[in-house]
Amino acid sequence: MTDKKVIHIFSVSVFAVLLLALLLPFGESGRIVAAVLLLPAAVLTFLFIKKRNILSINKNQVLLIVTAAALVFVMIYYLTGLKFGFYRNPYRLTVNNFFKFFLPIAVVIVSTEVIRWVMMAQRSKVAHILCYFSCVMADMLIYSNIPSVTSFNRFMELIAGALFPALISNFLFNYLSGRYGMYPNIAYRAILTLHSYVFAVESAISESLVNLFNLFIPIALYLFIDALYENKRKYALGNISRTWRILSKVLTFVCLLIMIGTIMLISNQFRYGSLVIATESMTGEIDKGDAVIFERYEDQMINEGQIIVFDKNGSVTVHRVVDIQTVNGVTRYFTKGDANEDLDIGFVSRSDIIGIVNYKIPYMGYPTLWLRSLFKR
Repeated sequence: MTDKKVIHIFSVSVFAVLLLALLLPFGESGRIVAAVLLLPAAVLTFLFIKKRNILSINKNQVLLIVTAAALVFVMIYYLTGLKFGFYRNPYRLTVNNFFKFFLPIAVVIVSTEVIRWVMMAQRSKVAHILCYFSCVMADMLIYSNIPSVTSFNRFMELIAGALFPALISNFLFNYLSGRYGMYPNIAYRAILTLHSYVFAVESAISESLVNLFNLFIPIALYLFIDALYENKRKYALGNISRTWRILSKVLTFVCLLIMIGTIMLISNQFRYGSLVIATESMTGEIDKGDAVIFERYEDQMINEGQIIVFDKNGSVTVHRVVDIQTVNGVTRYFTKGDANEDLDIGFVSRSDIIGIVNYKIPYMGYPTLWLRSLFKR
């Protein structure tokens, strides 16, 4: 059997096993399952797959750069606690947490990077692609439990908080591993991941902001290292390669914008948020299946005729303000769906208002409604 066939069979096997593990209901034991699967796979990869020389120029400098970047990120993360506050870390390092969290995650990180290092040194695009997606799935096993996702909101949190960062980060890791070996990745991942199990407190900063940082930092590191060490080599390539480089950068930028926009809109923690219309109460102005973009309410002036997003008794509604009254100094907003005959029961107070609708995107919400219907089955 040729080396290429062995590499392809092994790559497909690792991918299939991790995919199966990702879909099975292991609960919080996903990281332990990933460690058990990846450790022997890494040993077999290291011992039986032929390793090839890879570009290792400046590997020590790159190791220092990514280590410093990871340490700076961790420092900034804890400094944000001065603004957002701190909370006691429930996963701080104890004997139980060492074996439940710290050790399995450390094993997954090292094993993944050994496999990646060997595979990225092979002259096989198939192995590179399968390695990338296998590593993404390994990250998902650490941070998420897909079978436990039983609601659409939890599904979107999984996409924004685990999948997007894993896709971006592993793009950087494949790049570094193919040029500078596995040690920069191990150092970077160990610092960014395991610090959460070392310190007794955590910053109370929003997870949405952390997710955005997790998108920006790998891209920034890639661009910095690429500009510092790779540009001279790239400029020596031909026109086709240059065209492909430009196209790939444009596509990467577009994908990054989509990911950032998704995180910002679904979190509803930034100035603008989004909401999918699931009923026909506003038909005519806003139809079922449309998506609305709203500006967060921060005591702006609200006038009759404006459409607002409000939360009343745990139900988020998008209706029009048809009357405003002030009783004993308290402003009451009376609302109604354009397609409804009657006013909404009761009134909306300032504390109930989430945002003011600015735009709508027709039909954009239908995929979301379809996904919601799947979770309700």
